[in-house]
Amino acid sequence: MIELYDYHLSADAYKVRLLLGFLGLTWETREVEFYPRREHRSDWFLRINPRGELPVLADAGTIVDDSGEILLHLARTYDAARTWYPADATAVGEISMWLSFADALTQTASAARLHDGFFYHHIDVAACRAGGHDLLRVLDEHLWFGDEAGRSWICAGDAPTIADIACFPDVMLAEEGGISLRHYPAIRRWTDRIKRLPGFVLMPGIFDLV
Repeated sequence: MIELYDYHLSADAYKVRLLLGFLGLTWETREVEFYPRREHRSDWFLRINPRGELPVLADAGTIVDDSGEILLHLARTYDAARTWYPADATAVGEISMWLSFADALTQTASAARLHDGFFYHHIDVAACRAGGHDLLRVLDEHLWFGDEAGRSWICAGDAPTIADIACFPDVMLAEEGGISLRHYPAIRRWTDRIKRLPGFVLMPGIFDLV
């Protein structure tokens, strides 16, 4: 049984739930109340993940405690077709680059959301918003040129990869940190494509297509 130590408002944890849904897997949720109780800093959780960060995946004795690493683990273990994480070196390199890009989104757009919604007032929110917009402009341009070339997803190929999953939540929740998506039309088209994928799961703040 796959166990996910989760918080329902966590963008990083949502990345994992997305891939679990797309892969058609079942899992058991262990809710860790990030806010207001800060359970991720409690003694019992630090014994599971000494870094005190969510999410954590427990899978048949294997513990993985970083959202990007969890995506890699799930794709390598459960996607026999290697669609979500293709095996060829070019695809691996491209996905790795966009996983790093997703980390940068977490440090900017997601940090602004922590400031506004979870009272992390030590965060320089103006810098995070500016950095978030810088990254969204890069992503929107990349996706716009992809649309022109007939490519629907972040990476080359006909199918989405874990790069799309890694970037999607922080982009979709950016407005909760004061970062509007109004001026990023290619991003909005891409997010709609992801929402149409079989197995797509929702979270608070991210709604289905109407």
